[in-house]
Amino acid sequence: MKLSYQTAVAQAKAGNHMISCSVDACLYAEEPTLGGGGSADEELPHYHETVLLEESVQGMLAAPGKVLVDGTLGGGGHTGRMLECGADVYGIDRDPQAHEYAEKRLKRFGDRFHPVVGNFADALDLMRERGVEKVDGWLVDLGVSSWQFDCDERGFSFQREGPLDMRMGPSSPLTAAEIVNQWSEQEIARVIWEYGEERASRKIAKYICEQRQTKPYVTTTQLAASIEKLIPRYGKKIHPATKVFQALRIEVNDELGALKKLLETAGDLLAPGGRLCVISFHSLEDRMVKRFLKHASSKEIDRPEWPEPRPNPDYSFNSITRKPIKATAEEVKRNPRSRSAVLRVAEKL
Repeated sequence: MKLSYQTAVAQAKAGNHMISCSVDACLYAEEPTLGGGGSADEELPHYHETVLLEESVQGMLAAPGKVLVDGTLGGGGHTGRMLECGADVYGIDRDPQAHEYAEKRLKRFGDRFHPVVGNFADALDLMRERGVEKVDGWLVDLGVSSWQFDCDERGFSFQREGPLDMRMGPSSPLTAAEIVNQWSEQEIARVIWEYGEERASRKIAKYICEQRQTKPYVTTTQLAASIEKLIPRYGKKIHPATKVFQALRIEVNDELGALKKLLETAGDLLAPGGRLCVISFHSLEDRMVKRFLKHASSKEIDRPEWPEPRPNPDYSFNSITRKPIKATAEEVKRNPRSRSAVLRVAEKL
C-alpha cells in the first residue's frame, strides 16, 4: 500500500498509531507503542511532550533496515517512534538526564537503539567513531525539553526559581550567571539583541550592569524581577524577561553555532536519498534552516553582476517541504509549547 505524506500523517492523527513510516513501507507492529500498552512509559515520570511526532517521523521515512540519527534524543519520543517503525536509531544528546530517562524507556528495543553522548553539531565525527559513514536520515528537534524547562535546578525558566545556569549539558563551560555578572555591558546588549531580538537590549544591559554592582545575579527569578522592574508588563501576556532568557540560553549553549555546523555537515553524513528533518522554535533558527535549504536545493545561482546564472556548486538537496509544517490546532491545544514549532524536510541528492 502506497500512501502520500499527508494521508499517512492524517491516519496517525486519527488514532492509528501504526503509521506508514515511509512512502512504500510496511506497517511495523512487533513491539508495543510508546503511547500506550507498554509498561516502560507507565514506570517513568513524564519527560517531554514530543512535537510534530507523526510529521517528523514520516518525513524521515523510518522503516526496517534504515539507519537514522536523532540528534536531540531528549526523552526518546521521536527515537521511540522511529524504532517502532523498525529502524536502527542513534540517539545523540549532551544531557546525562536525558540519556538516563531515554535508555530506560527504550531498552525494550535492544541493540537497534544506540545512545550517544555528545552534541548534534559533532554528529559526523560521533558516527564515524562508531564506524558509521552514512545514514538514511538525520532529525533534530531544536527546542528545550519540558523536563529541562520545568526543572528548577536547570535555570531555564524565569517562572521557576533556580540557579542562573541554562546549560543543556554539564560539559558546557559557560553559564547564564557568568554572562550577566561578568560580561561587559556592550557584550550583554549584543547577546540580547542578536539572540533575543529585544529592542530594549541596551537599556536592559545597562540596568543589569548597574544592579550587579550591589548584588550579583544568582537566581532566575531575581533576574526576571529585575527586568520586570525596568520594563513593567502593564497587562501584557508576554513577560518582559522572555526574550532575555531566550538570548542567554542560546549564548550559553551556542545553539546557532551548533545549528550552523549541523547544516554544513549534513550532506557529508547523509546517504543519497537520506532525509534531513529540522524542527525549530524561533525565527533565528528557522531563518538559518530556510536559507540553507533554499541555497542547497537550487541548481543554479545568480548575481546582478553576472551575465547569466551559474551552476550552484553546493547543490546537494531537494526540498521536500516547500512550506514549513506547523502543529495542528489540536496539537497546540494539547501542548501549547508546540505553537511555535516549524518542521522543514529535505532529501540528499
